[in-house]
Amino acid sequence: MNKNIKLAVAGAVLALSATAANAGIIIPAGEWTIDIGGNVNSFMSQSTAKGTANVYGGIAGGGTNNSVNSQGTGLLPNFLSVSGTTRQNDLDVTWLISIQPGGDIGSGGALGTQNNRQAYLTFGDKSWGSVKLGKDLGIFASDAILNDMTLLGVGAGAGLGNATYGRIGTGFQYADWKSQVAYTTPNFNGFQATVGLTQAWNATATSSAASLETTNRGSGNPAYEGKASYSFAANDVTGKVWVSGLGQKMGSGTLASDDATAWVADVGANVNFGGLGLTGYYYNGKGIGSTFQFLNAYSSAGRARDSDGGYVQATYVLPTKTKAGISWGQSKLDLASGEGSNTTLLRTNEMVTAGLYHPLTKHLNLVGEYSYIQSENHAGAENKTNSVSLGGILFF
Repeated sequence: MNKNIKLAVAGAVLALSATAANAGIIIPAGEWTIDIGGNVNSFMSQSTAKGTANVYGGIAGGGTNNSVNSQGTGLLPNFLSVSGTTRQNDLDVTWLISIQPGGDIGSGGALGTQNNRQAYLTFGDKSWGSVKLGKDLGIFASDAILNDMTLLGVGAGAGLGNATYGRIGTGFQYADWKSQVAYTTPNFNGFQATVGLTQAWNATATSSAASLETTNRGSGNPAYEGKASYSFAANDVTGKVWVSGLGQKMGSGTLASDDATAWVADVGANVNFGGLGLTGYYYNGKGIGSTFQFLNAYSSAGRARDSDGGYVQATYVLPTKTKAGISWGQSKLDLASGEGSNTTLLRTNEMVTAGLYHPLTKHLNLVGEYSYIQSENHAGAENKTNSVSLGGILFF
């Protein structure tokens, strides 16, 4: 892969989960080394929606020939991360706090939206691994989003406050930002694993009779998450293979049965050689939903719905150093047992994306993307959206 594109992707990974190994602006401060890094991005998108179907949970917009122009951040919101590292009492100690300022006007004319996605500390040693305490990217499905080419662009349109969907819900589920206690092993010649307890969602009843919604944190039971990966390099071939999973007992206080256990597992691989990059990914779960974790995961009677999906992606670095990419993905949500009449519920969200990512400088990438999104309900009715996005993303 082109060196400048590598730097851009490394910057994206830094912004999502910074470590001392990914340096931004370094400032020595007594016993601490302070690292300031992040990104700024902005995109203009023109989308045309067709179809008037009622697709509960669909990503494609309805409205025949409804054309919308939007401006703001892409899948990766603006990030400003400040971290500190030190070595004390034979331990490597790190803290990180980040903010994500919005890049749009915001609803009701407000001056944009802002998130606070990270605030955590870690301690450990390369001989036995590290422990993380605090809020960071979730463990399950984290590699799926970090390998998605739309991380540097837009993908599907707005839906995450100050960020777009990217390929979330059209090939993988959102890893989310969660309070957690996690342990990561040392790197054993490319193999590494992480296990953790993360703050759970409740599946609570809302005004919709179609589903139980995930509107509240603080279930009586934590979520159990884990992943394992193997990274390799041989001559000009590099790559990574990973698996991850999540399980949570839903517990009392929900319409789901007290002993209902939601679960999901995935597998993915990425290989790069001679400028060509190939990625494949698949997930399958029960009681987990199809876009955000546990969203639309249960029927109004409290019965779990099965779901699965995945995506395939190919990228190639042209002689101009521009990375060209194309990807396809789909997420499916089945009806629960005894739910045969819920015809408006989402059945599939599907998206094809083609993109060009050009490194104008070492830190600045210009991006152009086209996405075709299709959402179908269980009656076979569809909505479709065509979207073109142009903009840039800068890492520091």
